[in-house]
Amino acid sequence: MWFAQLGMLVAIPFTIRFFLPIYSKLGIDTAYHYLEIRFNSKGLRILGAVMFIIYQVGRMSIIMYLPCMVLSKLMGVNVNILIIIMGVIAIIYSYTGGLKSVLWTDFIQGAVLLIGVTFGLIYLIAHINGGMGAVIEQLANNQKFLAADQPLFDANIFRDSIFLLIIGAGLNTMGSYVSSQDIVQRFTTTTDTKQLNKMMIANGCLSIFIATVFYLIGTGLYVFYQVQGNVLPPAAQQDQIFASWIAFELPVGVTGILLAAIYAAAQSTLSTGLNSVASSWTLDIQARINKEELSFEKQTKIGQRVSLVVGIFAIVVAIVLAQGGVKSAYEWFNGFMGLVLGILVGTFILGAFTKVANKFGATLAFIAASCVMVYIKYFVDPAKISFWSYSIISIAVSLVVGLVASIAWSKVKGVNEAPLPNTTVYRD
Repeated sequence: MWFAQLGMLVAIPFTIRFFLPIYSKLGIDTAYHYLEIRFNSKGLRILGAVMFIIYQVGRMSIIMYLPCMVLSKLMGVNVNILIIIMGVIAIIYSYTGGLKSVLWTDFIQGAVLLIGVTFGLIYLIAHINGGMGAVIEQLANNQKFLAADQPLFDANIFRDSIFLLIIGAGLNTMGSYVSSQDIVQRFTTTTDTKQLNKMMIANGCLSIFIATVFYLIGTGLYVFYQVQGNVLPPAAQQDQIFASWIAFELPVGVTGILLAAIYAAAQSTLSTGLNSVASSWTLDIQARINKEELSFEKQTKIGQRVSLVVGIFAIVVAIVLAQGGVKSAYEWFNGFMGLVLGILVGTFILGAFTKVANKFGATLAFIAASCVMVYIKYFVDPAKISFWSYSIISIAVSLVVGLVASIAWSKVKGVNEAPLPNTTVYRD
């Protein structure tokens, strides 16, 4: 799974080269403001915002589910109580603090978590017989880096391969950079493209570094427990072994700090998500359907109410996940991400890379991609189509349907609608 982080090499250059200049020139309020400007369609802006909110509810739910499930088993506290506590704190942050408060809290708690897991890796390596050499040996000789049944390339894009993993993960990441308001809202804080480019590159480097740290931790834990015969903690299950190791193997003081950092970082991410949902609902939906212009005070009140309602709903979904269980949160989330953001980013690519695409074609493409992806997700055997191909499929459907429908509509109506300046990647 480490190869998925190499998708950054696809996502970051693509976003920097094509989308950041567009967003900077247009001065958009939200990601879905672009859809309204490009296609002259309030409906598409609302559809995009609704899809994003669905994505955020799923994302926030899994973020609450994972740390709370682990802490529940380690502390003997009911998981539902922990989920409710985390959700309530996140709601309070976003309800009272606003974007600036949320971003700074996110940064500080993320830094604490990064320092903590790096210390965890160093401590783990120091307590493995053979140290880093034993970990490297497992990576090289025991298929921990590249599985024997996972080819580098497969011409069938529906089957798992390293190539598909990188491309699929790259498109998922690009989807979040281009069409997910929780990321785009950070871009809209400045119009300095050089600063944005540096931010993107730094984010990519940091993501690859963190993924490498966790990959080494995962392999180190395999050596520690499976190779060297240490007894697994009673709460250790898939997605929970690292937290169990923290609880049972690290010094008491460090254990508390690191577990608290994990919990706090998750809570901070929730606050960012809630803030972005509130912004999107207020600016993309409420302001579009409201007959009168919303004052700043009115927007603030609406955003606070939305944070409260969506936060409560995400808590409920997280509790449902906790009761039903998730085999692999990583796979579940990436599949969900490819499903939802793939539909969204397909419409963004259609708008940015084609001049002939119009409102009718884009709307039909959005609907067609949604129908196709729901069918694949719920009516096709998962063994036949890798979840890493979801974004590829949805983008392809969006482009084909969008272009054909737009050209047909233009011929029927006898009108060719030229896109507004700075809404495509082409020079006007």
